[in-house]
Amino acid sequence: MTALVIAEHNNSSIKSATLNTVTAARACGGDVHVLVAGEGAEAAAQAAAQIAGVAKIIHADGASLRDGLAENLAAQVLAIAANYSHILFPATANGKNAAPRVAARLDVAQISDITKVDSPDTFERPIYAGNAIATVQSRDSVAVITVRITGFDAPAATGGSAPIETVSAVADSGKSSFVSRDVTKSDRPELTAAKIIVSGGRALGGAEKFQEVITPLADKLGAAIGASRAAVDAGYAPNDLQVGQTGKIVAPQLYIACGISGAIQHLAGMKDSKVIVAINKDPEAPIFSVADYGLEADLFTAVPELVKAL
Repeated sequence: MTALVIAEHNNSSIKSATLNTVTAARACGGDVHVLVAGEGAEAAAQAAAQIAGVAKIIHADGASLRDGLAENLAAQVLAIAANYSHILFPATANGKNAAPRVAARLDVAQISDITKVDSPDTFERPIYAGNAIATVQSRDSVAVITVRITGFDAPAATGGSAPIETVSAVADSGKSSFVSRDVTKSDRPELTAAKIIVSGGRALGGAEKFQEVITPLADKLGAAIGASRAAVDAGYAPNDLQVGQTGKIVAPQLYIACGISGAIQHLAGMKDSKVIVAINKDPEAPIFSVADYGLEADLFTAVPELVKAL
């Protein structure tokens, strides 16, 4: 029994989501192989080989794989799928794009967004916005899985010495083409990988106040900035900062929620955080039900005082 992890990378380095997915694969039992599919991705393959617990790297290199198009990536996975009992993707935008294509071609039911491996054929996953946990058993010959990365701790990124096996890249399917990529550049940590996140909600009242109150606290803590869906919908913050079921799922060491009431869809995206601090003047706000520390106060007073104290 061998598991295959589909690596997320940028052709030069491995993204952190891959590490969490390796932990899930190890819990399935047996060896863990990692597929690094790209163009000029030798550095990424070398980085993957150092991940603790990985037995082998499969490196597919070709122009068809340069931009991670889902059709071509799925074809590359299918070319070697017969060798594996489990195929695991991170539950990221890329993983969710390619995994269903692999499952459909293998004629198996995809197991989505797992947070725990109970046994090689039984997994746990959240449903109803995280308000219930479903235990799912698969009788398929191969399990195609997406992994909620906040559910698994990352192994050491160095210390391993897995051999690298090179395989031929698949031909371009011709079904899609890469047009362009707009990359947001920021000096802050990436939201899903940040150890500290400061998030703001609708109570901030506007984009100017959002920046005025949230940014100084994030700067002091070296934190990423997040926002509730209500704040994003109101135009206080850009879409890529949204935390929640319809945004990004995060689990930092420290999550500070400022003026966020705690709607179900927001809690689904951050309640796995190690320590949650809530600042809200409404004592009945649902956010207090998941908070480790709650401050019932006006955020426009409390947050600047916190910045000053830090």
